[in-house]
Amino acid sequence: MNLQERLQRLWRGTTALLSLSLTLLLCSQAPGVQGQEFQFGPCRVEGVVLQELWEAFWAVKDIVQAKDNITSVRLLRKEILQNVSDIESCYLIRALLKFYLNTIFKSYLGKAADSRIRKSFSTLANNFFVIASKLQPSQENDMFSISESARRRFLLFQRAFKQLDIQSAQTKAFGEVDILLTWMEKFYQF
Repeated sequence: MNLQERLQRLWRGTTALLSLSLTLLLCSQAPGVQGQEFQFGPCRVEGVVLQELWEAFWAVKDIVQAKDNITSVRLLRKEILQNVSDIESCYLIRALLKFYLNTIFKSYLGKAADSRIRKSFSTLANNFFVIASKLQPSQENDMFSISESARRRFLLFQRAFKQLDIQSAQTKAFGEVDILLTWMEKFYQF
């Protein structure tokens, strides 16, 4: 075998290895291939693609946040989302998602005239619904203190929401979906 044949064989081997590596990389990035799930303490939700949630929010972020004239108030404050135990997170996320579905998305969907915005609202609402419906916290009696702690955190959020007029509060809450998604990322696993 001459030098040229050896180089061609080496080149083919390298090309095949690069092709295989690229294929494996692309396949590992495809939704559904990885074990993507939210793990909120005892609650596990599979099949939600976090990137899809972010893309839907980014599509409407500027429009919604531009309507938020109250910059001195934050609904999802640190004391609500900071230092939440894994077990407590199950109860808290369930309460927050149900609130967003029943109070924010219901009213905002009707206001979205642009079909692109409507699609993004629907994507967020549908994914929040899927997550909330799949969260099944343990019904054990010893979980009472944990669920009470999560309930107190949620009530802080709800109290801040009720202190604003309904339109401002809904706009503020929807504008803070990025804060909620950032917090939820901590519980997202591949």
